[in-house]
Amino acid sequence: MSIDDFKSQGRRKMLVDLLISKGIENQQVLHAINEIPRHLFLDSAFSEYAYVDEAFPIAAGQTISHPYTVAFQTQLLDIQPMDKVLEIGTGSGYQTAVLVAMGAEVFTIERQKELFDFSKIILKNIRFEPRYQTYGDGYKGLPTYAPFDKILVTAGAPEIPKELLKQLKIGGIMVIPIGDKSQKMMTIIRLDETNFEMFEFGSFQFVPMLESREK
Repeated sequence: MSIDDFKSQGRRKMLVDLLISKGIENQQVLHAINEIPRHLFLDSAFSEYAYVDEAFPIAAGQTISHPYTVAFQTQLLDIQPMDKVLEIGTGSGYQTAVLVAMGAEVFTIERQKELFDFSKIILKNIRFEPRYQTYGDGYKGLPTYAPFDKILVTAGAPEIPKELLKQLKIGGIMVIPIGDKSQKMMTIIRLDETNFEMFEFGSFQFVPMLESREK
């Protein structure tokens, strides 16, 4: 595993400056991006480009999102210290680490065993471990630990999973990309037991959220 050297730290600072130029304003988000060594979450073949604003392939046919996408979704979540956050799609663990760095209490689910195993090791190694990490079906969420202040979905869902809506606290925020080949970034605010308010924030491209195991 490559170390977090001065060169990497300098590149992270340049990445933060780029994100600011692209409209990311939340200082906590920018601080977390500056703190997390993204190169450790990538295959060594791509580590030289870890602080370019691009997505890269990771294991199991998945991708690590553009840093801008990570920052944009995280900014929409409006994370407050000790927010209880459900993350659907741990992936390599990079987004998880950003949430942990912001002081959130993170509960995260990954559907791909290979990624679950990888992310568990890397997050422990860099000491940004979530409160709870599991291998399972993101469509089901984690009802045992609900309700959540915030829910973040990091894969494209064809529609909003109803089970996840049930697990969102009243006043809570869900950020989710909705669509098939490309997605609209949506925020969903739970107003009360039955009513939700939705907002749309432009088009993005994510790998698809995998179908649930049980119909």
